[in-house]
Amino acid sequence: MAKPSANKVAFNERVTKFLKGSWAELKKVHWPTRRELVTYTTVVLVSVLIVAALLSVFDSAFSFLLGKLILR
Repeated sequence: MAKPSANKVAFNERVTKFLKGSWAELKKVHWPTRRELVTYTTVVLVSVLIVAALLSVFDSAFSFLLGKLILR
């Protein structure tokens, strides 16, 4: 049988070390509770809707003003 090359072994060790380190870091993360998650999601969705409404109002106003200027 052919021996695995040193490069292949080093690669496998690096991947294993990376995965173990990643798992250790994930254990340190403060994961939000379900209630926090729902609250944060609601805040984001409401913020997006407000910004979308403002952009729509400004777009309509600028379109109206430019239309009046061009069709004078």
